[in-house]
Amino acid sequence: MRYCLRCCYPENCRPSILFDEHGVCSGCRTFEQRRSETVNWKEKQQELATLLESYKEQARKNNAPYDCIIPISGGKDSHFQAHLITQIYKMKPLFVAYNHAYNTAVGMRNLTNMVDKFGCDLIRYTTNPKTARKISRYMLKKVGDITWHYHAGIMTFPIQIAVRYRIPLMIWGEHGEALLHGMHNLEDKVEFTKKHRQEHLMRGFEPEDILDDPQNKDITRTDLAPFFYPSDDEIGSLNLRGIYLSNYYPWDEFEHTKMVIEKYGFETFQDRQTSFNLYQKVDDFFQDTHNYLKYLKFGYGRVTDQASTEIRNQRLTREQGIELIKKYEHLIRPKNLDIFLKFVEMTEKEFLDNIEHLRDKSAWQKKPNGEWELLDWVGNHVFDKGIEDARLQIKEKWYSLKTPKKDSARNSSDNEDEELIFL
Repeated sequence: MRYCLRCCYPENCRPSILFDEHGVCSGCRTFEQRRSETVNWKEKQQELATLLESYKEQARKNNAPYDCIIPISGGKDSHFQAHLITQIYKMKPLFVAYNHAYNTAVGMRNLTNMVDKFGCDLIRYTTNPKTARKISRYMLKKVGDITWHYHAGIMTFPIQIAVRYRIPLMIWGEHGEALLHGMHNLEDKVEFTKKHRQEHLMRGFEPEDILDDPQNKDITRTDLAPFFYPSDDEIGSLNLRGIYLSNYYPWDEFEHTKMVIEKYGFETFQDRQTSFNLYQKVDDFFQDTHNYLKYLKFGYGRVTDQASTEIRNQRLTREQGIELIKKYEHLIRPKNLDIFLKFVEMTEKEFLDNIEHLRDKSAWQKKPNGEWELLDWVGNHVFDKGIEDARLQIKEKWYSLKTPKKDSARNSSDNEDEELIFL
């Protein structure tokens, strides 16, 4: 396996990644471009201000009760988006959330905090736990993803609400594939599209595909209600547009998180078994199991994403990133897998059998005894030729962002990491 000489990404990175003649990946090169002194961020932010004013006027013409929609989870990006839109650009957004039913106590406190601190209305669709269980079981077998309904919900339900209330603008935070893998560069000014949502975030599945699948025995149209995308006519008549704030801001989630902790009281995890990052995905109870599935399929997981981001931001060396991958990702079985298996009524053997056909053969091989063996990992590539030429110098030493533990009347358990919250 070939690995980027600057960060920790492998060549089988999903959805795609490219390496240049210097052995540096497209994600690193795109990031480098964004940090170039030639980028005029003030000009881009003025462009954003002009765009937002025009959509405020359009919302008024539509008699819409809100200027825009911010799809939120209550996480650090949601807080930062809300800060920019309400405090800097003085807009009146509607918060729209999708409750995937796999909530953490920390995540619920952060969501409550957002509604309180920003004084914005919230519409939240809640999928019941029985439906969440059915969809997770189905998508585990199909694509090895227990969180399909998360992405389908947050990428579709806010669009339904925009059409219903005639709100012409959706405001997203970062475009993940652009920042992590270099799928798009800054000049592309990529915006939200139904095509990207369907192909990448929904793993190629629309609700109709599930309903038409003869292997689907129990998922109904009602179960899939928040995932039906509005028609082209509905979108066109509204001239609905979805923009990413990462097109207008340099986007450093570490710095953003520091700000929303200090200014708005955002709460992190206290510790994590499978990540050094305590502020990402704090709303998702089964994030560790989701990351484990990614690792079992492709031989790398979210810690590789996180370490590579910090290397690019010049807070970690590549060697430090590899040590974190070794500690938190490499061959690590998450503790909450047992809770997930109990919830979906599945044995671990069934769980592993479901992803047998999804193993990337460039990362894994099956031994004669039937066990899978990882062919390579970034820890075998510490001394590859060209690393010193690709290396970035440390500008700021990384440290863990961790907030003091909070007591909550909602959840007084000493073992919050073992408590799955549906509402």
